[in-house]
Amino acid sequence: MNYFVSAIGTDSGKTLVSAILVEALKADYWKPVQAGEPGDTETVQQLVSNNITKFHPETHRLKLPASPHAAAKYEHKAISMIDFQLPDTQNELVIEGAGGVLVPLNDQDYVIDIAQQIKAEVVLVANLYLGSINHTLLTIAYLKSKNIPVKGLIFNGDSNPESEDIIIQKSGYKVLLHLPKLSLINENIIKYWADELILNWYA
Repeated sequence: MNYFVSAIGTDSGKTLVSAILVEALKADYWKPVQAGEPGDTETVQQLVSNNITKFHPETHRLKLPASPHAAAKYEHKAISMIDFQLPDTQNELVIEGAGGVLVPLNDQDYVIDIAQQIKAEVVLVANLYLGSINHTLLTIAYLKSKNIPVKGLIFNGDSNPESEDIIIQKSGYKVLLHLPKLSLINENIIKYWADELILNWYA
């Protein structure tokens, strides 16, 4: 099975969640589009400690920390959906998106279109802040309108029960994990939260 880690926005915690998910499932990792340095692949490599996971190279690796369509234009490149072919693996695969669901790849396509093309199930990361209910429910409405399958939600940040409850109620999605604000992130922390994730993953 392939899982696509997406979020309600940039800096929501996709790379952290991807590392936890990779460690929990002993899955392979792939970041189709990297815009900016250092790359998220290197970050996940540093946090994952199992000896099964393989890290597959990005399809597009761009230098400018910007929307993929802008970063590609800056380097006089173009991103096309036909560029994205699944890595050759028999293992489960965790795919990390870039930014939020509707970050543009080009003038026609969005990052979430990669998930649809490769038939991946979405793991949606929702960080909690003032305004996150609106951003989360808009993201969920779009996913539902496109019939994109969603494995569940991961809340990231200090708990806000009122926000969480309304998002759960309106979405109908399962909560896979609630990550608190972490002051330290290392291999042991990733292992701990990977074990916590597995408790809900198959439930």
